[in-house]
Amino acid sequence: MSLVDVALPVLLFLGATLYTSVGHAGASAYLAAMALFGLAPEVMRPTALVLNVIVASLSVTRFARAGLIDGKLLLALVAGSAPLAFLGGGLSLPGHWYRPLVGLILLAAGIRLLWPGRPPAATAEEAKRPALPVAAGAGAAVGFLSGLTGTGGGIFLSPIMIFGRWVDVRRASGTAVSFILINSAAALLGNWKSVGALPSALPIYAGAVIAGALVGTRLGIKTFAAPMILKALGVVLLIAAGKLLLS
Repeated sequence: MSLVDVALPVLLFLGATLYTSVGHAGASAYLAAMALFGLAPEVMRPTALVLNVIVASLSVTRFARAGLIDGKLLLALVAGSAPLAFLGGGLSLPGHWYRPLVGLILLAAGIRLLWPGRPPAATAEEAKRPALPVAAGAGAAVGFLSGLTGTGGGIFLSPIMIFGRWVDVRRASGTAVSFILINSAAALLGNWKSVGALPSALPIYAGAVIAGALVGTRLGIKTFAAPMILKALGVVLLIAAGKLLLS
C-alpha cells in the first residue's frame, strides 16, 4: 500500500468535513488534494465532480430538513448556471492551462474569503434577494467557470450571497450546496465521456467524503460559526493555490 492510498482518502475526508460545514461540496479541496499527489488533470476533473455530486446530495438532504434552502433564489441562480455548466463541462483544457487556471481560481477564492468585507445578514429578515437578471447572471458566470474547471461553484457563490446580503449565513450554506449539486451534475453531463478516466480507487474516495459530509453538515447546522470556517478555508485554498501555481 502506497502513501497516496492512505493519505489521499484522509485529505478528502478532511476537505469534505470542512467544506460541508459551510455548505460547500468540497471540489476545490478534492482538486487540491489530488494535485498534491500528482493525479492527471483528465482524472482530477471528473473525480472531483463525481465526489461533489455524492457529497452535495447528502448535504442537500440535511440542509433541506433543517429548512435552510432559499428555493426562490436557488431557481434564479440555476436558471443561469445549468446551461453554462453543461457548456463548460464539454470543454477541455490541456494540463499546462488547467493547473494554472485552477490555481488562480483557488487563489482568488482564498483571498476573498480572508478579505474583510461588509457584515453578512444575521437573519433572513435582514437579507434581500437580488433581482432575477442579477441572480441569473451571477449563476451563469459561476456555472460556466465551475463546468470548465471541475468545481461546483460554491466557493464563488457563497461569498457573493453572503457579502451581497442576499440571504443569511445559514441559508447561504443550504442554497449554495443545492446549487453545487445541480451544477456538478450538469457539468458531468456536458462531458460524460470523461467518466472513463475515473480512478479504480473511486469507491474508497467516495466513502471518505461521505464520512466527512456526515460530520461536516452536522457541525455546520448545529455547531460551527460560519465566519471562522470561511477564514480557515481561505488559508487552505491559498496553500493549495501556491502548490498548483508553483508546480
